[in-house]
Formats: sequence, structure tokens, C-alpha cells
Amino acid sequence: MGKNLKILIAILLFSLELFSQRAETNFNNNWRFTLEDDTVFSQENINDDYWSTLNVPHDWSFEKGVRKGGDQGQGGGYHDGGIGWYRKYFNVKKESLSKITYINFDGVYMNSEVWVNGNYLGKRPYGYISFRYDISKYLKEGENTIAVRVDNSLEPSARWYHPCGIYASVKLLEVNTTHFKPNSIFITTPNIQKNSAFVNIDAEINGDIEKLKYEVKLFSPDGKELTNTCEKLKASNPTYQFEIENPELWSPDSPKLYKAVTQILDGKKVLDKIETTFGFKTVKWETETGFWINGENVKLKGVCEHWEGGPVGGAWTKPLLRWKLQSLKDMGINAIRPSHNPTPPMFYDICDEIGLLVMDEIFDGWHKKAPQDYGKQAFDEWWQRDVKEWITRDRNHPSIFVWSLGNETHSDIAPELVKFGKNLDPTRLFTSGAGNPKDMDIEGVNGGSETKSFIESKTFDKPFISTEAPHTWQTRGYYRTQTWWRDNELPGTYELPNLTEKEIFFYEGINPKNWKNRKQSFNSSYDNATVRVSARKYWEVMRDHPWHSGHFRWTGFDYYGEAGLVHGGLPFNLFMGGAIDVAGFKKDLFYFYQSQWTKEPMIHMLPHWTHPRMEKDTVIPVWVYSNAEEVELFLNGKSLGKDQPGTVWNEMQCEWMVPYEEGKLEAIAYINEKEVKRTSFSTSNQPSKLITSIQKLNAEDSFTTSYIITSESVDENDNLYPYGENKVYYNIQGDVKKISMENGNPIDPTSRTKSDFRTLFFGKSRLFLRTLPNAKKASIITASILGDKALYTSNKITIDAQQVQIFGTSNTDDLEILYTTNGENPESSGIIYKGTFEVIDGTTVKALAKLNGKIVLKMEETFGQNEGLFWGDEHSKDMWIGRGVNISAEDGILQGGAITSEDAHRYKGSGFVRFDGNEGSVEFYQENDGEEGDYSIRFRYMHNNIGKLHPMKLYVNDEYIRTLEFNSTGGWEKEWKFVPTIIRLKAGANSVKLETTGESGPYLDELFID
Repeated sequence: MGKNLKILIAILLFSLELFSQRAETNFNNNWRFTLEDDTVFSQENINDDYWSTLNVPHDWSFEKGVRKGGDQGQGGGYHDGGIGWYRKYFNVKKESLSKITYINFDGVYMNSEVWVNGNYLGKRPYGYISFRYDISKYLKEGENTIAVRVDNSLEPSARWYHPCGIYASVKLLEVNTTHFKPNSIFITTPNIQKNSAFVNIDAEINGDIEKLKYEVKLFSPDGKELTNTCEKLKASNPTYQFEIENPELWSPDSPKLYKAVTQILDGKKVLDKIETTFGFKTVKWETETGFWINGENVKLKGVCEHWEGGPVGGAWTKPLLRWKLQSLKDMGINAIRPSHNPTPPMFYDICDEIGLLVMDEIFDGWHKKAPQDYGKQAFDEWWQRDVKEWITRDRNHPSIFVWSLGNETHSDIAPELVKFGKNLDPTRLFTSGAGNPKDMDIEGVNGGSETKSFIESKTFDKPFISTEAPHTWQTRGYYRTQTWWRDNELPGTYELPNLTEKEIFFYEGINPKNWKNRKQSFNSSYDNATVRVSARKYWEVMRDHPWHSGHFRWTGFDYYGEAGLVHGGLPFNLFMGGAIDVAGFKKDLFYFYQSQWTKEPMIHMLPHWTHPRMEKDTVIPVWVYSNAEEVELFLNGKSLGKDQPGTVWNEMQCEWMVPYEEGKLEAIAYINEKEVKRTSFSTSNQPSKLITSIQKLNAEDSFTTSYIITSESVDENDNLYPYGENKVYYNIQGDVKKISMENGNPIDPTSRTKSDFRTLFFGKSRLFLRTLPNAKKASIITASILGDKALYTSNKITIDAQQVQIFGTSNTDDLEILYTTNGENPESSGIIYKGTFEVIDGTTVKALAKLNGKIVLKMEETFGQNEGLFWGDEHSKDMWIGRGVNISAEDGILQGGAITSEDAHRYKGSGFVRFDGNEGSVEFYQENDGEEGDYSIRFRYMHNNIGKLHPMKLYVNDEYIRTLEFNSTGGWEKEWKFVPTIIRLKAGANSVKLETTGESGPYLDELFID
């Protein structure tokens, strides 16, 4: 046979195979979208020209932003829900009409309904599950229409922030009439020895199998074909077994991935082909010794992670998700718990590749926990379909090592869930986050395992894992030397002493006089803000108790929502439990874990060394986290001595008590008396420059490249100004789309998606960009009016503006800056900026940036002693000493005639609730991180209806407890009193509701839990 003929045949065979196999089409781009709702939108042909055009992933709730009164409430960070519609047009060729076509959605939140060419396909209530429809019979040659309705009108539907919309990938899948059934490939490794391992591969085939063959090939991690088998199909559910010599094991330290290629053949023609990655690993759980992988006893060093943790809401692309997961991996984690729901498939693909064990979790609750959640709306009817999709979709991932069926939920259905799950995957064990532990293979405990009494007295008859612990909080850049207990110090906890006799830091995000409750402080980065235990102590506990398998700390990244739980509600709109903030900036906590969990030499020092309002010689605890043998500290070149990182919790950091003086603080780490790392801070003057840096996240799969643009405020010597809080403005040019702007500030109300600026938070802020398809070039113009907001260190102001090329080439021209300091418009009255200028207290600087004579940015910044951070003294927070937990009525869920009002005096928080003769209810939400038990509560109320008691029914977790009576307080303006009672709170989420009984209700201000 001639060479040219061989090449021709090869090309023909390749073309035949390519044409015959499944064809997967990226369906993410060019959707039309509206937040209107009309049944006509499902029809094949309508006028949707006025709808916006966008690419998915998409999260309309995140795009809309935070709103006082937002539908999702405190749990959702005051974001909205609503109803949205998506439409997309696509062409179908005539030859495709003889095939089977599926439309596959990786995630739509929630209650999605789908139509093709006006034909209704179905509904999927759960917002955190993949699903697909066979749309073959509805297609036609030429243009076709798909319409998707997403219904989030019932809110809150989760206890944390949730996305709204098509927040994950969509694919169009075209296959032959004979093809592998979706999610039917199941690869198991039933016997793994050092020299050999067995691989079982099961499949299910749809369609006619007569005269067809089934072929399986296995490939090693380096791509070498190891073995193959091809036999005539005798059944639609074929099973093959292979033996592989010297298997390379998958582990977090060495994530070796094999590949199985399964094919249905008609002669040499490939009818269908699927590539599946898998891995070899052994997993064992022992009650006495914890977790074992590949014969090694390993501590699970994990984090819990909401899908929505980080800077994009729920609309993650794969490059950004890889950045997120790799950031956590860099901290030293080896495990992750997606809480409390499955994630889109790309999450598990990345975990397989970078080496993260996954506790895959399906539900938050098996019944209602949030007022309108999946547990209430759809669980009973849908749980079997959703569990089947979840397990059959995910079970081939080597990263998944255990299934979790729920979180802080209890029900008699638990044994049925476990049995159903094991029928789908008998190779892994089942657990839950503190739900029906007697029915689980592994006992998971949330929160309660943090106490000394639990650790020292608990005995187990099955393996144990801390599914949520520890709960510690940090606000990046904020420090306090006094210990902060979220709910006041609880009995049975480990000690956590103050670092100094009296507090030495006195700045806050909000003046304490304006707090709604004692939770509205920022949280110290010294690892001394907690419910029960420090991160350092809990690592010691899990490390030193053999039965303790490990933990999933709450959480990896900060996340939007649960803003009232720890932080007291608005203006707080996010949860600061992460080791990394929502902008992706690493907190000091990140480096503590890195010092304990990684081997590459590292060093990190805290706090910063810029304290302009601190008296000279005030003694500051200086900590250094390092995995070196010893660390030496220098102040202005003078050695303050060496210290060694210890193994006892309060010796894990190297520590010096340093009298403050301005200058340079430097730490040097040594191994074998040789320097391996060093770090330093120098006292900063007022900010006068922006430093801009760019991180590129490479495109992969169907997702384009992303960029992270970081802005930092520095002084004239490039020292970070750690209190920087000036606005950074952005003008985006070229082929990129803004994803968000984020700074990590939990109280910043500025829109993350619509504004053209973001304020620096403790000196840093970020812009996240995503390139458009076929992008050629992009740049940004970034600018800031820089100076000390309070004019305390200096009244000198600088305007920094620069054009930054992101990719490609653009014309670079000088920017012209005009400004005013008298309130006038700089466009008509501006002075040309030539250098630093001075302002007085209360000055508003207005400025604009011009490029080639065109205005590209308009800026404004006000300076004065009452601007920016609140600076107080040691008595600023005295009013909150000893006060319990209080939950504002106006932040509760209001039903019926209950309305929010401010028409009275002496109320707490931002208002109160009134009924005005109508009937209704107020429902409060409380998270109990302790054990189930009795709690004293009281309701603050007011009315002046002499002789009336306004009886209200009290419900706890939807169970009637008793009827409370409210005597007249003697006024309708300012005479508030309390009605006390005792209730029993279960561990985890609780709801407390007051409901009128036909005689209306009093003014209700707050619920106190004492």
C-alpha cells in the first residue's frame, strides 16, 4: 500500500470517527436575559431585542448587589432574588435531526423551567444539581430557540448567599441513537496492592446494540496505553475488569490520574466515545486512629467552602475557580468540604488534578431550615432524583473520598438516604455534618467539637471528623490584643488569654455608638476572635489526638451572607470566617496554617508597623509565623533576639513584646543557622502612589482568560500604607468584561459590578476581569485621589493616574488631570494637576482624568477628621461590655401586617416592627454553635393600650411553645420593656417566631438571648 494511500485512509477514518462520535458544543455564549416575567417568553418567536446579551456563568443577584431589605435577608447578605428569563438561538443541521441531542445544565438556581421551540421540557427545583433534557424530537433544521425561566421569588431560599440564574456551564451534546447513557460509566478499583491493582468498568448503553462492539482502553498518568479489550456487545450494561501492574497511587501529595476510554464500535466506526479520568487510592477509617490513605495515617487538614465564597458571587469560571482552589492548596490544605451542596463538575476536575480530597455534600437540610429552601419546597418529591444525579455524576472522581448527606439536620429519613446512596456507590462511606450520627458510617460534628469538655470526655464507637471547626474570624489588617468571644466566653472552652493587660489598638469600621449590637466590631487578626477556640489550639487538639481524623475549618474564603450571624447585620453584608478574604487577599490566619502544614520555607510577620496614633514605647505583640527552626527579629537594625516556633498552641508563633517606635521591623528565618527567608515592614507616611499589579489566569475548556488587577496604596518610598481607604477608579478599555471589584471590606455598600470605583480596604483593592471571545487587546486607566482620609498624619494630597496595558497593544498617551478643592466642577474650573497639594479639614477634592482630550474618569474624595475609620480610645466600646446576643426585629422575616418603622424613640438598631391593628408575624433566625439546651430569651417591646395584652404565639423551629402576653409599657414613643421566657434551642440553625392571635401586636424591637 502506498504512503499517500495510507495517509488518505487514515484521514478518512479519522473524519468518520470524528463525525460519528458525540459532539459537545459550548453553549455559554450569547444568551439574552431579562428580569421581567411573562408566559409569552417561553414561545419560539418573540421580540427579545431589548433584552440584554450576556455569557454564562451569570448571577443576576450578585450583579444587582446589596440592598437594604434585600430579598435574601441577612443570610443572603441582603441580596435580591426574583424571576429571570434567558433565551438563546442556535442552528441545527439536517443530519443532526437523526441523532439524539441533550441540553446539559451544570447549575441553575433555582426552580428552573426549560422550553425548546415553545415545547415545555420540565422543571428542576434544586439549584445545586446538574440536569439535562433530551430535546431531539423538538428540534428542526435551521434556527431553534431555547428559553429558561428561573424562579427565585420565594426567599430566603438558603441560609447563606445563593446565586440567581444560570450560574454554571451549559453544553449541547449530540450523540448517535446508540450511545452511553449519561452518568453511566462507573469505574471502581476493588483491589489495590503494591505490585498490581484491579479496575472494574461498568457502563450502560441506550439504543440498539446488535452487531456492535464495546472497547475499553486504559492509559497511564503519562499518557501511555496500558491495556485494551474489545468484545461483542451481549448486553446493554457491559462490565470489564483489568489488572494494572505497579499502580501509581492518587493522593493530595501526588495526584496521579489514569484515563479510561470507552467506545461503542460498529466495525471500525466509532458510534460513541467517552474519556473518564480515575485514580487508585485506598481509604480506611479507624475509630482509634482516624483517617488512612494509601496505608498512611493522615490528618485531614480541610476547609469548608461555599460555592459563593470569593469575589464573583456564584458565577465562577474555571480559571477563577482554579485560582481559588490553588490558593487554598497553597495554604497547606489537603481536603475540602463544599458546603452544603454539590458544585458544578469542573470543581471536582480541578480537585482531581491539584490533589484535594473532597467530602462531597448534597443537602443543607432534609426539611425546611431557611423559610423557603429546597427542604421546604421540593425535598420530599425530588431527593431521590437529585441524589442519583449527584452520586452517579461524581463517583469516578478520585478526589471524592466520602459522601455527606446533610448538614445540621435531623430526620427519620436518614437511614433511607444512606441505603439509597450505597446502592449507587458501595465503595465509599457516608457521613453528615452533625445530622443523625447514629445512622452514618462516620460521625461528623459541627462546632461542638471545639470545646475542652467535648475533646476530653468524648468517646466514640465509630470514626470521627470535625465537619466544621474551628470558627475563628479575622478582618484583614485589623488588630486587637483583647480576646473577643462572639457569644461571651462559653463554659467548657479552652483558655484564650488577652495578649496585653489593656487594649492598645483603638480603630473601628463603625463608631461603637452606632453599632446595632456588640457583634458589629471588626475581628482581630491575632487569632483571638472566636466562638470557643483559637485556630492554633484546635490544630494542636486534632494533631495530638489519634482518634481525631481532622477538621474542615469554617471557612476557606470569606463569603457573602450570614451577615447577621456573627457580625450583627447591615452594614455588614458578608461573613469573615475565612483564611482568605472575598477579594482573595490572604489574612494572617492563612500564614499560620501555612507555617504548620507546608514544608517550603516561609515567614510571615504581624502586625504592620505603622501606628501614627499610638504613643511611643507602647508595647506591641509582634508575631512571626514560620516553619523554619528559629527566627530573629530586628528593629531599626538592632536584634531583639531569636525565638523558635513551638508545638504547644500558644508557642506556635514566634513572639516578641516590642516597644513601638517608627522605623523598620525585620524578621529573618534560619534553618541549620543559615538564613532561608526574611520579611520586613517600614513605617509608612501618608499614601501618595498606587502600585498596580496584574495576575493572569489562563483560559481553559470553554472559559476565556481572566485577570486580577491589584491596587495598593503606598507612600513615596513604596511602603504600604496599611490604613489606605481612598477610592480607586477604573476605566476599562478593550476586549474584556468586568466581573467585579472587591476589597474584602465587610461593610462597603458600593456595587461590586456597576460602580467605576472601589475603596481601598486597609490599603488594598482588586478588579476582576474576564476576556471576551476572540479578544485582541485590553487596558485600564486607574486613578485615585490619595491621602490620609482623616488628615491626621498629613494634609498633603496626591492624584495618581496611570494607563496599564493588560494584553495586546494600545496607544499610550499622557493623561491630563484637572482638579478642584472648592466643590466646583473641575471640567469648567479645574486646575491642572502638577504635584502634591494641601487641603484643610472637610475638603472635597474633585478631579477628572482626560485622555486625548476625552474625559475617561471622574473622581471625588472628601478629607477631614470625621472621615474614614473611626479612631477612639480604650473606653469607646465600654457600652457593650457584658451584653448578650440581640437580634433586631426589623432584620427578621416579616409576614402579614408586620412592617418596619422608625417612628418612635430609643429603639435599637435601624428601626422596629409595628402591626397597627393588623395581624402578622416576625421570625428571627439564630445559629446555636453549642449543644442543644435551654436558653433565656427576652423580647423588647412597647405599647400603650391600657388593659390590652396583645397575646402572641411563640414558635421555635415551627413548633408551638407558648403564648406570651405584653402588658402596657406606658407609652408609644420611648417606653420600652421586656417579656422574658425560656426556650430550647437545638444545635445548629434555629428559628424563633412571634405570631399575633387576632388582637394585633405591640411594637417589637429586639430579641435578646442572654
